[in-house]
Amino acid sequence: MLVLIAAVVWARMMRLNQSSILGLYIGLIFSPSIDAGSIAELQIHADKILGRVSPLHSGLMTEEINHSFDGGLYGELIRNRVFTEPVRLPFTEPLKLPRSLPPHWSLVTGGSGAGVMALDDTDPLNKVLTESLRLSVISAPVGSRVGIVNDGFWGIPVRPLTRYHASFYARVELGSIDVLTLSLENPSLSIVYARASVRLIPGVWRHYEVDLTTPDGIARTAKAEFVIAAAKPGSVWLNLASLFPPTWAERTNGNRVDLMEKLRALHPAFLRFPGGDYLEGETVETRFNWKNTIGPISDRPTHPSPWGYQSSDGMGLLEFLEWCEDLHMEPIIDVYAGHSHKEDESVKSTVHPGVALRPFVQDALDEIEYVTGDANTTWGRRRSADGHERPFRLKYVEVGNEDWYKSDYEGRFAQFYDAIKSNYPELQIIASAEIKSRKPDVVDEHQYRKAQDFFDDVHHYDLYPRNGPKIFVGEWATIEDWPMDGALSTLNMRDALGDGAWMIGMERNSDLVIMQAYAPLFRNVSKGAAQGHGLIDFNAIHSYGSPSYYVQVMFNAHRGDEVLASSPGVAPELFTSVTRDSKSGTIYLKAVNVSSSTCRVRIEISGVARVEPQGKVIRLSGAPQDSNSISEPAKVVPVEDDLHNVGAVFDHAFPAYSVTVLEIHSH
Repeated sequence: MLVLIAAVVWARMMRLNQSSILGLYIGLIFSPSIDAGSIAELQIHADKILGRVSPLHSGLMTEEINHSFDGGLYGELIRNRVFTEPVRLPFTEPLKLPRSLPPHWSLVTGGSGAGVMALDDTDPLNKVLTESLRLSVISAPVGSRVGIVNDGFWGIPVRPLTRYHASFYARVELGSIDVLTLSLENPSLSIVYARASVRLIPGVWRHYEVDLTTPDGIARTAKAEFVIAAAKPGSVWLNLASLFPPTWAERTNGNRVDLMEKLRALHPAFLRFPGGDYLEGETVETRFNWKNTIGPISDRPTHPSPWGYQSSDGMGLLEFLEWCEDLHMEPIIDVYAGHSHKEDESVKSTVHPGVALRPFVQDALDEIEYVTGDANTTWGRRRSADGHERPFRLKYVEVGNEDWYKSDYEGRFAQFYDAIKSNYPELQIIASAEIKSRKPDVVDEHQYRKAQDFFDDVHHYDLYPRNGPKIFVGEWATIEDWPMDGALSTLNMRDALGDGAWMIGMERNSDLVIMQAYAPLFRNVSKGAAQGHGLIDFNAIHSYGSPSYYVQVMFNAHRGDEVLASSPGVAPELFTSVTRDSKSGTIYLKAVNVSSSTCRVRIEISGVARVEPQGKVIRLSGAPQDSNSISEPAKVVPVEDDLHNVGAVFDHAFPAYSVTVLEIHSH
């Protein structure tokens, strides 16, 4: 009784509601230490609902890091397709290279052919793409060729019986080169996987398209290259050379199929974009400027990602929205709030509140109109012209990213908040830091910690007041370190345990934590491609989920809409949460055992008329250092089995280092 009184007094000081007080009390009285030979008790009170699970509880956060888009989800296979990509390292100035050497392109000659290539700005394709590549064939005797070759994003993937769609802009003069041959070949250019020819029309710039289809029987490879070649002397100017494999839902300018399949398995409810440092850029000028990412890809100028490489902007605002549409996710747009990362007086990295910030506030209003406006609005009409007539649903808008350490955010947020609420009162505004002058609807908290820190703080949200803003954990992950060499940061089973423990705490408080998203989402594991870890790893042709990915799959596929009262502290290193599907009566018990010993638990379910004797158990387990890889993509994956002898009281053993979901059918 003294424990209950102490819990109530402290909880009321923290302004908790009754259900939170109950959860606190249960947690206090059921957290004894147990030895390996004893059995812990977990009580599930099915007649006591602590809260409702937010329908948007679990979603995706994405940004251009680790080549998540270019060389990743975005289907384009040609790197530096506009020829002007600078060579950069993360958070550094571009390296200076000769203008005749565009990165990822090189000159190729066959037989006794000879030629040169160079960048040329004398006849721009348009006002955006002002430089092109001039290929000059000096000599091309019979049987020879001269061309250019692209090595892709650490190779171009080739599969048998696959159609690739190639396109490019070209200009030739009368009497010059009249035919270009496009091919997919091995790195030594000794094997041709597919080939097609295009006849050129002299005169002005023209757009050309052709399909290349691989035959049956060729070996699958991730190391092909793309060749554009001529067999006649003369000059040709080229720009926006592109190659797409089959894409998800056969979208033009679409996404990579295997990565979309892995995302679909996560059952994501929302997508937060463009996200993180990528939104802000290093300077105001290099921010994610959404107006530069819409319309034809030939009208997109590209811009530097702060993570050390150029973004093609092929994954623009409309592509993000269509990604949401394809996976039935709600969009959460993050608008630029006037602060970028670079601390350098020579460049503009902060826009202060007031008159200077007004154009950026207007950009945010225009973006919302592009997303939600009908054809009678300026930007809704533009979206329709871009190919999507129907407006998108939008409920949440976030202002900025990680602004808790940035100057002037209080004033900048207020200016955005007032303008958005005035024009769109129904929208929910997310703040990226605590705000005093306005009351945001939601506050975005980012949590990157070591596994032990998550174990120690699994009750983090249990004691949060329920009368303030809702919580969006917009970025979180277990991170033991953050090496810049991606090969050194593969997520393992210990990371998955840290993630599972943290998810237990968020799910148990999903009336408050209405949204959460792991980050970073993707990582290209090719040497030199990554800046950190990723939930889903890939190279040019293969992809696999990390152990942490499978924890997400398990949790998201087995979550009800009601949080049930239970005793969350049954053992020091066993973390649990219980939800129920109110329609079917199915109870989902999630348990994360982070200890080196099996934990035996007696589960008692009260408040139901009947419990079915058969259920399911889904389990992920392994040694703490176990991980998946390109060569072993399924070393750590969930195993599903029947659960027998279930009842109002039954025993279950949770193995060491495991994440478990029990599916219990009740009435």
